[in-house]
Amino acid sequence: MDLGIAGRTALVGGASKGLGYGCALALVREGVNVVIVARGAEDLAAAEQRLLRERPRGDSFVKAVAADITTPQGRDAVFAAQPDYDIVVTNAGGPPPGDFRDWEQEHWLRAIEANMLAPIALIKATVDGMAERGFGRIVNITSSAVKAPIDVLGLSNGARSGLTGFVAGVARSGIAARGVTINNLLPGAFDTDRLRSGMAIAASKSGQDIAAVRAARQAGIPAGRFGNAEEFGAICAFLCSVHAAYVTGQNVLADGGAYPGTF
Repeated sequence: MDLGIAGRTALVGGASKGLGYGCALALVREGVNVVIVARGAEDLAAAEQRLLRERPRGDSFVKAVAADITTPQGRDAVFAAQPDYDIVVTNAGGPPPGDFRDWEQEHWLRAIEANMLAPIALIKATVDGMAERGFGRIVNITSSAVKAPIDVLGLSNGARSGLTGFVAGVARSGIAARGVTINNLLPGAFDTDRLRSGMAIAASKSGQDIAAVRAARQAGIPAGRFGNAEEFGAICAFLCSVHAAYVTGQNVLADGGAYPGTF
């Protein structure tokens, strides 16, 4: 399927690896110009080289910006590299797990800044330009925990739920009639560094072999496996496509069937 977005320009956060890289890869393969941003310069440079080899056409570009997108300075850097974007994929690492009794105000403020206010700032900076040009796609990578909260992820539950509520309103505002959609993409268990590190911690605490922890986690997923970054990226690319113009303000769950609810 031709997604109809060749020649468009996208910004993808957290794109040096994992789900962000999967989204960038899918967009590059569609002929989209992509600006990738992440904090780790070395990993980002390696990702840039891999993405350049995936371009279907020689005139599309991939630019790498080593910066922290959750800061004003990081956002200034991505707009210095490219002033206008047709597609924005917001993505920042989730805050650490823990017991809410141990969190002070500064922990909450860091989580809200990274996982709620930074995406809102990117939406604010790009949405009007998209509306003026008559096309825009914003996809926020959040978490399946927005639908099924996980007790040890309270910081993430709170901050990402705040973003979800904000998007529900702004996606249905005047921009919807001007060709701009905003959706959230909610990953469940995907085989990323974050998942593997979490399982390693769980194995260490329980005294189990990590292979046993992995098998038990997979057994709770109806699909019987973890997701991979490329299939996640394909979902993201579809939401960014011309074919998804009638989909906005939605929370798209990709979790292999793990969420047990009907709605």
